[in-house]
Amino acid sequence: MKYLVMVQGSQADYEAMAGRGSAGGPVWDRAELRAMFDHMNAVNEELAANGELLDAQGLAAPSTTRFVTVDDDGNAVVTDDPYAAAEGVVAGYWLLECASSERVTEIAARVARCPAPAGSPVYPVVVRPVDESGPDLG
Repeated sequence: MKYLVMVQGSQADYEAMAGRGSAGGPVWDRAELRAMFDHMNAVNEELAANGELLDAQGLAAPSTTRFVTVDDDGNAVVTDDPYAAAEGVVAGYWLLECASSERVTEIAARVARCPAPAGSPVYPVVVRPVDESGPDLG
């Protein structure tokens, strides 16, 4: 079965990793950033070696987000930086193919153990099954 595993973050977290801490996130030093990247790379290498990794990506800062909707006349309506005040948005993801929900839960727990500076926000790792069959229209 396929699963989407997502990690969350906020604009304050991206700022903290870039050396601009705030009350919402302590500054990450080089060693802490290296530890985080080493942890995530080790997870990715294991998943790739096991044949479970289909895709994995980190996402750009929430401030780069754009929402596009349409108005009543069908014209595009664009909202830049819609997450300015959001406390948590998707910061990265893995698309995995795992044998069971227990296995993907093990992986999510490993991801959740990622090192971070003391005082950093704690976000859940979100696991969602991919619906490959679509809705039952029968």
